Amino acid sequence: MAIIITDECINCGACEPECPNNAIYEAAEDWRFADGTNLDGNIVLPSGKAADANANNDPISDEYYFIVSDKCTECKGFHDEPQCAAVCPVDCCIPDDNHEETEAELISKKAFLHKED
Repeated sequence: MAIIITDECINCGACEPECPNNAIYEAAEDWRFADGTNLDGNIVLPSGKAADANANNDPISDEYYFIVSDKCTECKGFHDEPQCAAVCPVDCCIPDDNHEETEAELISKKAFLHKED
């Protein structure tokens, strides 16, 4: 499952540089699938959703840092544990029960996000 940042976030920013998928964004910041990935142009995500990787998307939160679930792999394929949770000083990076995925699905998503050209 993906990780979510709760409203207990203190906006310290410790989590953002730790994400290997660039799935974490500052509050009120637009985001793109292309950010920190090898995605470009029109794509179909592993979830089946079609998107333009280069298009700006509205922020998920205007109040605190947020994680784009379609980009979160829980650091599978990079680290043994989610790095956002490992560095969070207030433990607000927790599993997102609304986006449950198996380890195989997370590894597949990682391969999709960082596919070789």
